[in-house]
Amino acid sequence: MSDFRSPEFLQQHIDSILAFYRPHVRDIERGGFHQNFLDDGRVFNPGSKHLVSTTRMIFNYCSAYQNTANAADKVEYRALAEAGLDYLIKYHWDAARGGYNWVLLDNLPVDQTNHCYGLAFVILALATCVQTGIGNVRAQLYKTWDLLNDKFWQPHVALYADEASAGWSRVSDYRGQNANMHCCEALLAAYAATDDPVFLDRAYALAKTVSITLADKADGLIWEHYTKELEIDWDYNRHDPKNLYRPWGFQPGHQTEWSKLLLLLHRVRPESWMIERARSLFDRALEICWDNEHGGILYGHAPDGSICDDDKYFWVQAESFAAAALLAEATGENLYWQWYDKIWAYCWAHFVDHKHGAWYRLLNRRNHKYSDEKSIAGGKCDYHTLGACWEVQRLFLGNRHV
Repeated sequence: MSDFRSPEFLQQHIDSILAFYRPHVRDIERGGFHQNFLDDGRVFNPGSKHLVSTTRMIFNYCSAYQNTANAADKVEYRALAEAGLDYLIKYHWDAARGGYNWVLLDNLPVDQTNHCYGLAFVILALATCVQTGIGNVRAQLYKTWDLLNDKFWQPHVALYADEASAGWSRVSDYRGQNANMHCCEALLAAYAATDDPVFLDRAYALAKTVSITLADKADGLIWEHYTKELEIDWDYNRHDPKNLYRPWGFQPGHQTEWSKLLLLLHRVRPESWMIERARSLFDRALEICWDNEHGGILYGHAPDGSICDDDKYFWVQAESFAAAALLAEATGENLYWQWYDKIWAYCWAHFVDHKHGAWYRLLNRRNHKYSDEKSIAGGKCDYHTLGACWEVQRLFLGNRHV
């Protein structure tokens, strides 16, 4: 058993994840990154590119550059971040319609739907580039921020809308917490990169709306789906609890991810409700969805507490061990270190691929894989696992920042 609280362990694990992608991640033929990998590192569907993976992988390599002392690795990670950034601007950004292409195939757009979720990750990627000093993209960061607010911000409810047509002529009435959660994350990163309080103000507003106003409509837990006027839509995707971006049910991974974000927000604009709500979201998520028989955190539960999706996703476990560590720091309670160790031990036994590197994406309740697809465009590039490790490592090293 490894010492999961060791910065050295976390660095070795980070290095092992990056090593998995290293041989084939650069797409020399098309530009940017390959985004679809089998368990052994082989690439499949090489021409398929997704905005979410492009931006998350830029974040990965900017962060890797920031957090390594190895000179050769710094050169490599910077070059990869620059390649991803170049691809984002050249192929995902569509100046003619003023939006980012959601899905590309061989560098041609096949889905141009505008998603708030996508803009959140563009802002995260650009903010990380600004903070790292990679590319001259401060103006592009603010341009994307203006686009996000012009097209999606709903001031009367203090929340972003979710989706618009390719030409921006129609904005969907659907409102979701997920895109707003990642906007909060991205805006905290933008604040860290620029010191501009406009980003912090909006991150605070989103956190208050989702984790208090909306959660209080569902007995203190955060439901996923809402109407235009922010009434809970209990039936949205009721028959599709495994939907990749909009699953039905309470998502324990999103409760703990909000716990993490509230604790990061507390560092820069501390208010007592943030720790109280972070603790409550985490405690209830683990109480309902920890699998006492097979270990790990189950994916979703219905309003009555019954499990509606008993699969286990990599990102749920990663976000939860990061939240546990931050709660342990914020509260001083050893219970959360015990949760941190328990979640990590489960991940080490079942999700970490000790032969080829990186994490498996999806397991069933008995911890068996469904396929040999380790990473898929739009679905996994180990941004969650790397980000969680860096966040906890910074905590252990005393180098805390949002």
